[in-house]
Amino acid sequence: MKKQFLFLSLLMMVFSLVFAQTPTTIKVSGNCAMCKKHIEKAAKDAGASTASWDKVSKLLTVSFDASKTSSDKIETSIAGAGYDTEHKIATEEAYKKLDECCQYDRKTKKH
Repeated sequence: MKKQFLFLSLLMMVFSLVFAQTPTTIKVSGNCAMCKKHIEKAAKDAGASTASWDKVSKLLTVSFDASKTSSDKIETSIAGAGYDTEHKIATEEAYKKLDECCQYDRKTKKH
């Protein structure tokens, strides 16, 4: 009986960890490997447990615990690092702090 209880408890913990993560993709502007590093760090600083940005597609795939953070907080952190996302625009000041190779073409100024 104790073994069954222990097994069920362990199984519930594993399922809660797996299903507590919310995978999301976010469009993020950027150019290079340095951008990738900064974008992923900003996402993780905002609470993402995983973050992977693809330079070609410009898509950031993140997983996070929705009880601890949100895609809005993650996008705000990325914009604060100087990168425009699909819903948040980096300030001109944050954008200008980017290294020259990271200063991507901004289509329009949305400030």
